[in-house]
Amino acid sequence: MRKQRVYIDTSVIGGWFDNEFATWSRIIISEILRGEKIAVISDVTIREFEKAPKKVKDLFEEIIASKNIELIEIDDEIETLSIKYIENKAISEKYKEDSLHIAAATINKVDALISWNFHHIVNLTRIKMYNSVNLFNGYNFIEIRTPMEVLNEEENI
Repeated sequence: MRKQRVYIDTSVIGGWFDNEFATWSRIIISEILRGEKIAVISDVTIREFEKAPKKVKDLFEEIIASKNIELIEIDDEIETLSIKYIENKAISEKYKEDSLHIAAATINKVDALISWNFHHIVNLTRIKMYNSVNLFNGYNFIEIRTPMEVLNEEENI
Protein backbone atom coordinates (compact mmCIF):
# COMPACT_ATOMS: atom_id res chain seq x y z
CA MET A 1 0.00 0.00 0.00
CA ARG A 2 1.28 3.45 -0.94
CA LYS A 3 2.09 5.79 1.93
CA GLN A 4 -0.06 8.89 2.21
CA ARG A 5 1.66 12.12 1.27
CA VAL A 6 0.37 14.88 3.55
CA TYR A 7 1.36 18.49 3.14
CA ILE A 8 1.88 19.91 6.62
CA ASP A 9 2.04 23.56 7.51
CA THR A 10 3.69 25.04 10.57
CA SER A 11 0.50 24.87 12.64
CA VAL A 12 0.63 21.07 12.65
CA ILE A 13 4.12 20.98 14.13
CA GLY A 14 3.43 23.88 16.49
CA GLY A 15 0.29 22.03 17.55
CA TRP A 16 2.53 19.46 19.31
CA PHE A 17 3.05 22.11 22.00
CA ASP A 18 -0.51 23.47 22.15
CA ASN A 19 -2.94 21.91 24.64
CA GLU A 20 -5.86 22.19 22.24
CA PHE A 21 -4.12 20.43 19.33
CA ALA A 22 -1.36 18.37 20.98
CA THR A 23 -3.11 14.99 20.95
CA TRP A 24 -3.77 15.02 17.21
CA SER A 25 -0.54 16.73 16.15
CA ARG A 26 1.48 14.23 18.18
CA ILE A 27 -0.27 11.27 16.57
CA ILE A 28 0.20 12.54 13.00
CA ILE A 29 3.82 13.55 13.61
CA SER A 30 4.52 10.16 15.21
CA GLU A 31 3.07 8.49 12.10
CA ILE A 32 5.49 10.55 9.99
CA LEU A 33 8.45 9.75 12.25
CA ARG A 34 7.63 6.02 12.05
CA GLY A 35 7.49 6.24 8.25
CA GLU A 36 3.77 5.53 7.97
CA LYS A 37 3.20 8.82 6.13
CA ILE A 38 5.34 11.17 4.07
CA ALA A 39 5.38 14.80 5.22
CA VAL A 40 5.38 17.18 2.29
CA ILE A 41 6.66 20.68 2.95
CA SER A 42 7.67 23.63 0.83
CA ASP A 43 10.39 26.21 1.09
CA VAL A 44 7.65 28.53 2.42
CA THR A 45 7.31 26.16 5.39
CA ILE A 46 11.06 26.27 5.96
CA ARG A 47 11.03 30.10 5.94
CA GLU A 48 8.16 30.11 8.45
CA PHE A 49 10.17 27.91 10.81
CA GLU A 50 12.98 30.44 10.89
CA LYS A 51 10.73 32.55 13.17
CA ALA A 52 9.53 29.64 15.32
CA PRO A 53 10.49 29.01 18.95
CA LYS A 54 13.47 26.69 19.50
CA LYS A 55 11.37 23.71 20.67
CA VAL A 56 9.28 23.89 17.46
CA LYS A 57 12.43 24.18 15.32
CA ASP A 58 13.92 21.17 17.12
CA LEU A 59 10.83 19.06 16.38
CA PHE A 60 10.91 20.20 12.75
CA GLU A 61 14.59 19.14 12.55
CA GLU A 62 13.64 15.73 13.95
CA ILE A 63 11.01 15.32 11.21
CA ILE A 64 13.56 16.30 8.54
CA ALA A 65 16.12 13.87 10.02
CA SER A 66 13.55 11.04 9.76
CA LYS A 67 13.84 11.29 5.96
CA ASN A 68 10.08 10.71 5.71
CA ILE A 69 9.79 14.08 4.06
CA GLU A 70 9.45 15.56 0.59
CA LEU A 71 10.41 19.14 -0.21
CA ILE A 72 8.59 21.25 -2.80
CA GLU A 73 10.29 24.33 -4.17
CA ILE A 74 7.99 27.22 -5.01
CA ASP A 75 8.12 27.74 -8.76
CA ASP A 76 6.31 29.93 -11.30
CA GLU A 77 3.37 27.52 -11.61
CA ILE A 78 2.78 27.56 -7.85
CA GLU A 79 3.14 31.35 -7.74
CA THR A 80 0.64 31.73 -10.58
CA LEU A 81 -1.98 29.51 -8.94
CA SER A 82 -1.44 31.30 -5.63
CA ILE A 83 -2.15 34.63 -7.34
CA LYS A 84 -5.34 33.18 -8.87
CA TYR A 85 -6.61 32.34 -5.37
CA ILE A 86 -6.00 35.95 -4.38
CA GLU A 87 -7.54 37.40 -7.56
CA ASN A 88 -10.65 35.26 -7.02
CA LYS A 89 -10.91 36.42 -3.39
CA ALA A 90 -10.45 32.96 -1.87
CA ILE A 91 -7.79 34.59 0.33
CA SER A 92 -6.31 38.04 0.67
CA GLU A 93 -2.86 39.15 -0.43
CA LYS A 94 -2.00 39.61 3.26
CA TYR A 95 -1.98 35.79 3.64
CA LYS A 96 0.06 35.00 0.53
CA GLU A 97 2.08 32.31 2.35
CA ASP A 98 -1.13 30.37 3.03
CA SER A 99 -2.11 30.62 -0.64
CA LEU A 100 1.35 29.30 -1.57
CA HIS A 101 0.88 26.30 0.73
CA ILE A 102 -2.43 25.48 -0.95
CA ALA A 103 -1.07 25.96 -4.47
CA ALA A 104 2.02 23.85 -3.72
CA ALA A 105 -0.10 21.04 -2.30
CA THR A 106 -2.56 21.20 -5.19
CA ILE A 107 0.01 21.16 -7.97
CA ASN A 108 2.01 18.38 -6.33
CA LYS A 109 -1.10 16.23 -5.88
CA VAL A 110 -0.71 15.41 -2.20
CA ASP A 111 -3.31 13.19 -0.58
CA ALA A 112 -4.26 16.02 1.78
CA LEU A 113 -3.07 19.35 3.08
CA ILE A 114 -3.38 19.28 6.86
CA SER A 115 -3.50 22.32 9.09
CA TRP A 116 -4.94 23.85 12.24
CA ASN A 117 -5.38 27.21 10.46
CA PHE A 118 -9.17 27.52 10.51
CA HIS A 119 -9.24 31.10 9.27
CA HIS A 120 -7.43 30.79 5.95
CA ILE A 121 -6.95 27.11 5.17
CA VAL A 122 -9.29 24.62 6.92
CA ASN A 123 -12.42 26.63 6.25
CA LEU A 124 -15.29 25.19 4.22
CA THR A 125 -16.13 28.40 2.38
CA ARG A 126 -12.50 28.95 1.43
CA ILE A 127 -11.95 25.29 0.50
CA LYS A 128 -14.83 25.52 -1.96
CA MET A 129 -13.29 28.67 -3.43
CA TYR A 130 -9.81 27.11 -3.71
CA ASN A 131 -11.27 24.08 -5.45
CA SER A 132 -13.35 26.24 -7.78
CA VAL A 133 -10.17 28.08 -8.83
CA ASN A 134 -8.38 24.73 -9.17
CA LEU A 135 -11.03 23.26 -11.45
CA PHE A 136 -11.32 26.40 -13.56
CA ASN A 137 -7.55 26.33 -14.10
CA GLY A 138 -7.28 22.60 -14.88
CA TYR A 139 -6.14 21.30 -11.50
CA ASN A 140 -7.64 18.61 -9.28
CA PHE A 141 -9.51 19.21 -6.05
CA ILE A 142 -7.36 19.54 -2.96
CA GLU A 143 -8.34 17.74 0.23
CA ILE A 144 -7.85 20.15 3.12
CA ARG A 145 -8.27 18.57 6.54
CA THR A 146 -7.24 18.75 10.16
CA PRO A 147 -4.66 16.21 11.37
CA MET A 148 -7.32 14.22 13.21
CA GLU A 149 -9.06 13.50 9.89
CA VAL A 150 -6.09 11.75 8.28
CA LEU A 151 -4.86 9.49 11.05
CA ASN A 152 -4.13 5.85 10.32
CA GLU A 153 -6.86 3.61 11.66
CA GLU A 154 -6.63 -0.07 12.35
CA GLU A 155 -9.24 -2.05 10.51
CA ASN A 156 -11.33 -4.23 12.81
CA ILE A 157 -13.54 -5.63 10.10
